[in-house]
Amino acid sequence: MARTKFINIDNVSLQHIESEAELIPLLTPEDEEEMNNESLPETLPILPLRNTVLFPGVVIPITAGRDKSINLIKDANSGSKVIGVVSQKDEETENPKIKDINTLGTVAQILRVLKMPDGNTTVIIQGKKRFEVAEVLTENPYITATIRETAEEREGQDSQEFLAIIDSIKELALRIIKDNPNIPSEASFAIKNIQSNSFLINFVSSNLNLAVKEKQELLEIGNLKDRALATLKYMNVEMQRLELRNDIQLKVRNDLDQQQREYFLHQQMKTIQEELGGVSNDEEIDEMREKAKSKKWTKAVGEHFNKELAKMQRMNPQVAEYSIQRNYLDLFIGLPWNEFSKDKFDLKRAQKILDRDHYGLEDVKRRIIEYLAVLKLRNDMKSPILCLYGPPGVGKTSLGKSVAEALGREYVRMSLGGLRDEAEIRGHRKTYIGAMPGRIIQSLKKAGTSNPVFILDEIDKLSNSHQGDPSSAMLEVLDPEQNSEFYDNFLEMGYDLSKIMFIATANNLASIQPALRDRMEIINVSGYTIEEKVEIAKRHLLPKQLTEHGMTAKDLKIGKPQLEKIVEGYTRESGVRNLEKQIAKTVRYAAKSIATDEKYDVKVSSADVEKILGPARLERDKYENNDVAGVVTGLAWTSVGGDILFIESILSKGKGTLNITGNLGKVMKESATIAMEYIKSNCDRFGINSEVFDKYNVHIHVPEGATPKDGPSAGITMLTSLVSLFTQKRIKSSLAMTGEITLRGKVLPVGGIKEKILAAKRAKIKEIILCKDNEKDILEIKKDYLKGLKFHYVTNMHEVIDIAITDKKVKNPKSL
Repeated sequence: MARTKFINIDNVSLQHIESEAELIPLLTPEDEEEMNNESLPETLPILPLRNTVLFPGVVIPITAGRDKSINLIKDANSGSKVIGVVSQKDEETENPKIKDINTLGTVAQILRVLKMPDGNTTVIIQGKKRFEVAEVLTENPYITATIRETAEEREGQDSQEFLAIIDSIKELALRIIKDNPNIPSEASFAIKNIQSNSFLINFVSSNLNLAVKEKQELLEIGNLKDRALATLKYMNVEMQRLELRNDIQLKVRNDLDQQQREYFLHQQMKTIQEELGGVSNDEEIDEMREKAKSKKWTKAVGEHFNKELAKMQRMNPQVAEYSIQRNYLDLFIGLPWNEFSKDKFDLKRAQKILDRDHYGLEDVKRRIIEYLAVLKLRNDMKSPILCLYGPPGVGKTSLGKSVAEALGREYVRMSLGGLRDEAEIRGHRKTYIGAMPGRIIQSLKKAGTSNPVFILDEIDKLSNSHQGDPSSAMLEVLDPEQNSEFYDNFLEMGYDLSKIMFIATANNLASIQPALRDRMEIINVSGYTIEEKVEIAKRHLLPKQLTEHGMTAKDLKIGKPQLEKIVEGYTRESGVRNLEKQIAKTVRYAAKSIATDEKYDVKVSSADVEKILGPARLERDKYENNDVAGVVTGLAWTSVGGDILFIESILSKGKGTLNITGNLGKVMKESATIAMEYIKSNCDRFGINSEVFDKYNVHIHVPEGATPKDGPSAGITMLTSLVSLFTQKRIKSSLAMTGEITLRGKVLPVGGIKEKILAAKRAKIKEIILCKDNEKDILEIKKDYLKGLKFHYVTNMHEVIDIAITDKKVKNPKSL
């Protein structure tokens, strides 16, 4: 039952009330009988009511704001004080016509008219009888019409059934007043003191919390008993609603604890923040919904977003999950769903960019141009997964930037070195506090497109732990058949990675998981020759360092001979990273001279190089002479490129034991044992007395004992060293070799040939012995790298000895 109705119970009046009376008593049966016996006028001014219905006998206050209503009340109050009151069909109608109002209403008497301070007029009226509009006479200045009385059917008012209904209405009304805290307890006295049954029905109907339409339906019920039953039905519904609300409030009241207190405090803080210019949660949600309209996502993605946004709207902003949900939706909106940059297929321009940024690397450039050509012909081809494999500092990572520029795509780099948590790739589930998407998805959000050039740096340095195996998680990322629906645990939806051009970089293929390596196209980026390094230093490194140090080409000039001296004497690498450091040191020396106004030579001489960088430190990798027996030059592959190493062996009197030193691995020690046993079994062929093996101990050593060494490629070098030792004959000058040996006397191929060739050139080697099967590797190397080198291809150990061992004795040979 409506609170405002019961508050106005004191306003209920008798029919003949003095205008200045303080109290208005309740309607008595005598008053009702007198009211029913009154005759109605033939015509009445009609007052439309917006949001209420007047019942016979009931007193209600009305605020009139419309000019027509104010004029009507003024005229009626100065005349008969009787008007016709009807309800509007639509309360929004500002100037109702006869078609906009109900035809059945209640004749009312004006009891009191009050002029309010705001200019409105409040009038207290009392209902008398029901009537029906017969014919409209005028609509201006207000509606007037002829009316006809609509009498109520009151048969069976004294029946037991009717009286039982009246008792139920009274009892239920008292319960509602008692249970509803919004209704003052004084209202129960009014209910108890109502003596007229029809007035009780009308009074309760008027004060029920119903819509105007439902109250109008009650008023239009002509039979009093039927109206009483309908009123009782509505009262029962309201009682059930009230009981349910009270139960809920009781539970809430019992659960009101510190958390709810904090919630109210937070709500106050939120209101204060909004007053200070902050953004409310509703505004944030509306902003997200507005941004979502511009996204190009599919229907399924859009439905998922709307579902998650609705979930956030239902959440309490103070719970921990709210921030996770907000981060989730921020990510969802920030991701470039179906947004792709347009590829540039100008192959000549792409070739110029690649040549401009990188000197050499012809195989890699050719592969990139091939990819662009195919993509130009077939615009729907999935991007390949390239793996640039080679030593540090050769330009693998920087190559990605050039590829991105050539394609016109965004550039994204993700370092995988030391990554050991699978969640870094796949993301965390939203159930965890602080959950985040994987770095793949995060990088795409930053890129702003779904087809960038994506550099996976140091993919060979992925590690695993109890938190999972990231390299296994990368299998889905790098498989063109799977990555169109890459599943991120945080995103909880498949995301298309198939349009991304992934370029992985690695220094060592052996440490990459085989299944992962199988998904990539391996491109070997080998080291540079001295000539290439000098050219790179001149074109790229020196201009870059001058710019970084605030200088120009006029401030410092380094000629090719000086650059070559820096390369040979101060760097030992396949790439150019250390070379750049030495050039930077030279530039800093000139910068200091400029800043302190000291004189210096703009053109750097060889003497200046030694003055700035110190004496050359890396001359030790030069070829040594062949005056000593048992010293042979071998070729080795290291993580920083190719290198030369020396195998030394020596004899001492003893019982024929073999000692091997130099921090060698198991495989390399086995190669020494194989070489020794092969010589013993073929001593006659080599002209060696078999008694020597029992009288002398043999010691094999590989210098630089602090550096671990392993692998089978030093097999033929050890064999040659031992034959030279036992025969005391010289090794051919300026000769180096690499190859694996077997007990049957075969020479097997080895890897890292290009790096080893470059190391041989740096050491001024003239001739190289290789396995016959390695000839195909030589054919793949640019001819410029091979200038000044002679290759001997062998298949067995006898060929190695025939080429490497001369007939000349060494200086101061031992007599065995």
